Amino acid sequence: MKNLKIGQKLQLYVLFLSVVVFAAAIGYISLKNRERALRDTSEIVNGYAANYAENISNSFSEDMAVVRTLAQVFDVHKELPKNTWNPLFVKMYRKVFENNPHFYALWDSWEYSHINPDWSLPHGRFLNYHFRKNGDIGYQELERSLDGDPPLYAMARNSGKEMIWEPYPDQLEEGATGTTLMTTFTVPMFHNNNYIGLVGLDITLARLQQMISDISPFDDSYAFLVSHKGLYAAHPVTSFLEQPLTTNLLNDNDEHRIMERIGRGEAFSFTSNKEKNEYYYYSFAPVFVGQTQTPWAMGMAVPVKHIREEARTHFIISILIGIVGLLILAFVISLLAKKISKPIRKITGLMKKLAKGQIDKSMILDISTKDELQEMAEAFNTSITGLLEKTKFASEIGKGNLDAELHLLSEEDVLGQSMQEMQNDLEKARQEEKARQEETRIRNWATEGYAKFAEILRNYNDNLEDLAFEVIRNLVKYLDANQGGLFILNDDEEHHRYLELKGCYAYDRKKYQEKVIEPGEGLVGTCYLEGKTIYMTDIPQSYIRITSGLGDENPNALIIAPLLYNEKVYGIIEVATFNGFKPYQIEFIERIGESLAATVSSLKINLKTAALLEVSQQQAEEMKAQEEEMRQNMEELNATQEEIARKAAEMQGILNALDSSSYTIEYDLQKKIINISDSYLGLLQLSRRDAIGTHHSDKLILTPDQKENYDRFWEDLMNGKIRNQRVKVDIKGTLFWLDETYAPILNQNGNVYKIFKIAYNITESKNQVEQYKQEIDVLKKKIREMQRQN
Repeated sequence: MKNLKIGQKLQLYVLFLSVVVFAAAIGYISLKNRERALRDTSEIVNGYAANYAENISNSFSEDMAVVRTLAQVFDVHKELPKNTWNPLFVKMYRKVFENNPHFYALWDSWEYSHINPDWSLPHGRFLNYHFRKNGDIGYQELERSLDGDPPLYAMARNSGKEMIWEPYPDQLEEGATGTTLMTTFTVPMFHNNNYIGLVGLDITLARLQQMISDISPFDDSYAFLVSHKGLYAAHPVTSFLEQPLTTNLLNDNDEHRIMERIGRGEAFSFTSNKEKNEYYYYSFAPVFVGQTQTPWAMGMAVPVKHIREEARTHFIISILIGIVGLLILAFVISLLAKKISKPIRKITGLMKKLAKGQIDKSMILDISTKDELQEMAEAFNTSITGLLEKTKFASEIGKGNLDAELHLLSEEDVLGQSMQEMQNDLEKARQEEKARQEETRIRNWATEGYAKFAEILRNYNDNLEDLAFEVIRNLVKYLDANQGGLFILNDDEEHHRYLELKGCYAYDRKKYQEKVIEPGEGLVGTCYLEGKTIYMTDIPQSYIRITSGLGDENPNALIIAPLLYNEKVYGIIEVATFNGFKPYQIEFIERIGESLAATVSSLKINLKTAALLEVSQQQAEEMKAQEEEMRQNMEELNATQEEIARKAAEMQGILNALDSSSYTIEYDLQKKIINISDSYLGLLQLSRRDAIGTHHSDKLILTPDQKENYDRFWEDLMNGKIRNQRVKVDIKGTLFWLDETYAPILNQNGNVYKIFKIAYNITESKNQVEQYKQEIDVLKKKIREMQRQN
């Protein structure tokens, strides 16, 4: 046995089993009585019922599959507007209708509450309704349930599942005298778990009625079809149609629970004489339709007497046929064993090659046995073809061709799906890498640009014209644009600000243009007022022209960006190009504008600081000249002190007093005191309240020359000049001499807004000098007399 081939084993096993089974069957049948024959025949009846039930179930399930497929296809409606998907669905209906001539009506029902956002009622729907009329296919768009859902539709809607409706009569064509029993298949449609409608198919039961009427495997036997709720859907006696089963089998229903067992989808049988006063054998087989939970039942009724006669006949015939069959079986098995074993051996050899990793087109099998062996060969060929395609696909992927296509063998092709997922992951990685490279290129481009313009801003931060030209020249080149201009805000005059073109560049050449734009004037002025970037791709013909030696043309894109720093606009950048600007280039221009604005702000502050420094230096030089004058006076005084040594100590005290005694006072432009030092108040013997607001000339004793030049003196101060004078002051009858220095104080705009005076009390020194002069004159006279005497 171990060394036998598969063909020999098959012959031996089958023949042995056949002989054993046949002998056992003959012995068993011989021992059984006629009731056994009855039961055997009953099984035949049950088989008939089950077979016909399966045929009806397959027919119904095929129709239900069409409805289910349409319901699933219609799920794409949410991706399209109604005026797009509805015509497509109508065309699809017609095509399906043409391919299924037994369909009576094919329709869908859409809830208004789903397709019309303004619909507020819980009912109301519209239908696409295809039907047959006079042999032609008709179509209507209908509205239904505007006042509420009818019971059948409400039941289908509320179930939320596939349904086969109970049989109902319907008049097929207008004017027809009779009605035809029909049923309807419905499949609901949902969106986000919300009911939105259903697809329905109406079919007549006429062909089933014809089929049921033709079923009579035994004399006086008949078949019938019963719905889930026990209505006759088909019966040889047409008056029974749409009538309850319990009308004929009421007592049997109570005894055998017929309706309950039909509802559960059971196959069952029983014998009864309650219908025709003759014993009939009833066999019921369930008819399942798609995924519905409401099975129908196929029933057969056979007179028991015919079953027994048939059973006896079958018993005798079966013995004769069995003997002949064994002989034929032995011969056929021998042929089949050889026919089966040969392709199996071939497939086994190829499977061994495949197990070693070998695969090529020569492994394709050519077996046409039209049985499981052919199916096995075709499945093997499909696997080989799929593996070859996957091998080629993997090779293409390995070469970097991520656009290669791979066709799956089926939805369960796990290897193919995995390879497609690998392809998708590689493609996704490639796209991400491209995106990263592009992002890196943009980042490097921007970083290099920021560094380049930072260097320009550092190198040209002391000259506004050079800075403007270098920035716009390099910006136009860096952006690969065609021309550009840089406007800087001129705010030298507080009440007249305007934008001045400081730099213009086009086609690698510096443009010498002078242009002034007022705030709010044109796009540049508007950009200044709004402080926001303006980007245009639809540029008016008269706005700007790009001119070269070959002609001139209107640019395709224009960007106008403010130089914005600390929410203040310092100027405008305007760049035009034929190529357009990408978002990162616009962001780059705005960032450069911010940096340039900060530099311009700093440059303007430096220029103003330089101007103030120049004024300060001038004032310092004037003070230095005054100090030089005082120094010369001190030298003269020292010379006098050298001649009069005895007065040196006293003279030094006067100088110390002069250094320590000074008075300060501030005047407004109306020459009135607005601030005064405490030492000055002590000298004037006034309180601060009395002194504030006093005119400059109060208590002054001016010389005729000072009176004559008094207005000119103050005019010089108003013009920013520092003046010095010595004046005599009468304070409550006491005369004081003051050495005064007046310095104009400027505001941030360079205008004089007050006068600062520092004064020294030189009354004592003035009096002592006079005394010294008198003593010197006396000494000179004595010296001249002594010279004359000698």
